[in-house]
Amino acid sequence: MIKMNYMMKLKMILLLTAIVILACSGCQNKEKTLEKRVEISGAGATFPLPFYNMAFKSFMDTTNNIVSYGGIGSGGGLRSLKNEILDFAGSDAYLSDEEMEKMKSVIHIPTCMGAVVVAYNLPGSPEINLTGKIIADIYSGKITNWNDISIQAVNQNVTLPNMKITPVYRSDGSGTTFIFTDYLSKVSSDWANEYGRGKSVNFFTGLAAKGNPGVAGIISQTPGAIGYVGSEYAFAQQITFASLQNTQGEFVKPSTTSISAAAQIDLPDDTRCMITNSDAQGAYPISCFTWIIVYKEQNYNKKTEQDKKVLVDLLRFMLSDEIQNMTEKVHYAPLPQQVREKSLKAIDAIEYNANL
Repeated sequence: MIKMNYMMKLKMILLLTAIVILACSGCQNKEKTLEKRVEISGAGATFPLPFYNMAFKSFMDTTNNIVSYGGIGSGGGLRSLKNEILDFAGSDAYLSDEEMEKMKSVIHIPTCMGAVVVAYNLPGSPEINLTGKIIADIYSGKITNWNDISIQAVNQNVTLPNMKITPVYRSDGSGTTFIFTDYLSKVSSDWANEYGRGKSVNFFTGLAAKGNPGVAGIISQTPGAIGYVGSEYAFAQQITFASLQNTQGEFVKPSTTSISAAAQIDLPDDTRCMITNSDAQGAYPISCFTWIIVYKEQNYNKKTEQDKKVLVDLLRFMLSDEIQNMTEKVHYAPLPQQVREKSLKAIDAIEYNANL
């Protein structure tokens, strides 16, 4: 009986010890998991927001790390990066040499492709063709009616109405305006000299509206209106838009294929270039990259080497087949292979404590 009691006590002690060990092991594993979890923060362009929401969620599900992103506009994101508040900024426009001189060394990583479409509101919603010069002349007030001879010349099978044209433009500074006016500056020397390109431009005529929804809303409510809208929004909302003439003389509609084709040209290694008015065959002429911009040296604002590693993992994840194949689901276009290869080389240059 004494021996039995001893054996029972021994078994109880061993059982309790095992429970304690397992509990401690669980705590250690939990602490280890928490130690490994990193939060990456970014902000900037609204243009890629639907794609970023999907891609960042996939990264969080895969790695257990956290990515937060605020669609506050390219300018706001870049200001926050310059102030070293963020891990990355999203921008539809690359930094100029002058802008880069005012910051620590940065790296541009294209993440996907999109476009700016030219939407319009005409009776019967006919499919129409436009050239860059026609669009520039409309926005500079030189063409004011839809049945203008220059518009009719590229739409010989369409009866255009004798209707006033109402141009619509963005009231807020935006990457979409930058892309649109960059294109106009390339196809019209008059536009380049009088207005130029920028996130905000003093448009000669028309109505102003905030964001893609605002521009699209005015177009839909105003017969004869024309305006520029981000392709991802136009595709999702099934907005009527024009085919545009490219440098090859082709009239091309924006699509996954024609947008990606615009990047099939010689590109600088840092990818800092606008691909509007691309020379590539089959290219839609107002196509664009959208970039994630990061500091080359990641030791700032109390960041750790683990923070840098997770950021690099995120950037590589964005360029993976898995994520690039998801672009079309939210109305974007994937990056061509040559762009992905240049971007991966750029990511390799990201450092931590390189000067120590």
